[in-house]
Amino acid sequence: MVDHLANTEINSQRIAAVENCFGASGQPLAVPGRVLLGEGILTKECRKKPKPRIFFLFNDILVYGSIVINKRKYNSQHIIPLEDVTLETLPDTLQMKNRWMIKTSKKSFVVSAASLTERKEWISHLEECIRHLLTKTGRQPSTEHAAPWIPDKATDICMRCTQTKFSTLTRRHHCRKCGFVVCADCSRQRFLMPRLSPKPLRVCNLCYRQLLAEKKKEAEADRRQPEPIHSAIPGYEPSSGDDSDKSDDDKADQWPADTEFYTSEVSWSSFHS
Repeated sequence: MVDHLANTEINSQRIAAVENCFGASGQPLAVPGRVLLGEGILTKECRKKPKPRIFFLFNDILVYGSIVINKRKYNSQHIIPLEDVTLETLPDTLQMKNRWMIKTSKKSFVVSAASLTERKEWISHLEECIRHLLTKTGRQPSTEHAAPWIPDKATDICMRCTQTKFSTLTRRHHCRKCGFVVCADCSRQRFLMPRLSPKPLRVCNLCYRQLLAEKKKEAEADRRQPEPIHSAIPGYEPSSGDDSDKSDDDKADQWPADTEFYTSEVSWSSFHS
């Protein structure tokens, strides 16, 4: 770890630069003991298509956002406490290489690095930070994770009934429990999942039945024993909500192109020591 950088001027300057790039739309990031370990551009697998995102790795949080002007302006800031993160390496696809999944209790998503070396660096630094935090707090690794959303283009038909064909008039929806792409008829139910949102969320019919059964079991267990008190993650809650298509990032710089990102000799990430 680079805790020796915590109270240095260079670390303060780096964090201030990140805050300035997000501007008023971002949250303050400078807190005692926080260190900016690295930053870089990763491709995030979004609902409609993969898109470049800027990522900043701190010793306790992971921050990412949309690129408006690289190194000058970012928006749609998301903050993820590293104590809530687990990682899973994934195989390449035709569209994305050097992939891995970032899993949290509120949101899970797939990212891609420009090279295998950069993926190894990101995963190595992330795992080291997570181990350090868990050792420091005495917490166990997170075991409950939100399902990643299946991209829209992965299927032309509802993944539950397998009958409804999507079109301009027949919209795709996502079950917030399993992440499947489903039609309206297969996802009319709403269910309250407090770890994801304070409001009831759309779920597919199958997940709705499963959630009802789980709720019934939990209610029976609660009658037999007092509910345990869980300490909240300090500072931030994992960001939820889909950031892929509701922001104005389509107006922003749409770079690097896939060919540039994977074939150029440029390193899109850097880490501090």
